[in-house]
Amino acid sequence: MINKNLFILSIGQIFSFTSPVVSILLSGIIGSSMTNINYLATLPTALMIVGTAIGSLIASKIMQIKGRRFGFSLAAIINSFFSLVCAYAILINSFSLFCLANLTIGLSVSFAQQYRFAATESVETSNIPKAISLILLLGIVASLLGANIVSLTKDYLYTTYVGSYLAMAFLTIIPFFFFIFYKNEENIKFEKAQSKKSIIELLSNKNIQLSILSAGIGYTTMSTLMTATPISMHNMHGFTIFATGIVLQAHVIGMFLPSLVTGDLIKNFGHKKIIYSGIVILFLTIFIHFNFENYYSYMIGLILLGIGWNFLFISGTSLLVISYNKEDKFLAQGLNDFVVFSSQSIGALSAGILLFATNWKTLNLICLPLLFFLLIFSMLNNTNVKNEKK
Repeated sequence: MINKNLFILSIGQIFSFTSPVVSILLSGIIGSSMTNINYLATLPTALMIVGTAIGSLIASKIMQIKGRRFGFSLAAIINSFFSLVCAYAILINSFSLFCLANLTIGLSVSFAQQYRFAATESVETSNIPKAISLILLLGIVASLLGANIVSLTKDYLYTTYVGSYLAMAFLTIIPFFFFIFYKNEENIKFEKAQSKKSIIELLSNKNIQLSILSAGIGYTTMSTLMTATPISMHNMHGFTIFATGIVLQAHVIGMFLPSLVTGDLIKNFGHKKIIYSGIVILFLTIFIHFNFENYYSYMIGLILLGIGWNFLFISGTSLLVISYNKEDKFLAQGLNDFVVFSSQSIGALSAGILLFATNWKTLNLICLPLLFFLLIFSMLNNTNVKNEKK
């Protein structure tokens, strides 16, 4: 299954996705030190995710016209440059500039999120779930690399965390030199082909509806609780940055390690059963967070949160890829990512506000209606999606 393009995409995943890891771990903590308004503490994190949502349609359109190689190379340059801007913003203590830089890093991440779709174009149809799982699995390496960069470099300069973002700038430019050798799978004629369906026609497909809801609700739940975790642990309960970082690292491992088997599980049991499993795991996450509030409940809950997200996101992505015609792929992918990451941004934007307005336990309960909605929608969707190819 491994080929040159898939190898380059794997390198891109490892280094490009250090920036979301570092931003999620640090931007809320840094933001809280830059502003006296508690509700704005998670704004930089949320803006990074908003940037990803806004950039989804842009990234898809640029790659439709210019190809995957151009889009991924451009993203590496943007990611690296605005990591430097983050470092400068911290140095001069500018909250507005820090927010702007995080927003733009989000734009670059929207391109990198297309790695999983590019991976599906490099393998046979039967290997699509495995290709997606491989790309996501490498998020573990990105997580460990990003989290350890924070610890090792945060005090290198006079102002704390400037070094972390300088290191991130170095790491995120590395994929640029690999994508020089990336081969666009489609010829220019096809890249410029227009979709034969409208957005409404695509959304009338029940499988596409389920795929977007699965990934979107999984991301909203995960984003809400993950974004609030550093603030709840470090600011409200006094856990150290190191302890908070360990929990978030465990969470990211929970997000990506199941990818070793998720592809096979989907292939053997079908998309819907894995979606059901993801929902149940997220219910268990909320149960733990509501009934216990200590270091180990954060740890176990965040690990389960990652696993539940993994099942919903990979199932949704894999189902999407087999549910549209080839000429509609860029429109479908861009639409999917716009909705999914808009949902994620809503979770991130509301996390700080809801956490400070209520508490950690109530924040978890707020996620329940979304999960019940996905469960009911999945049960009402009677279409057989296990091996469907449209």
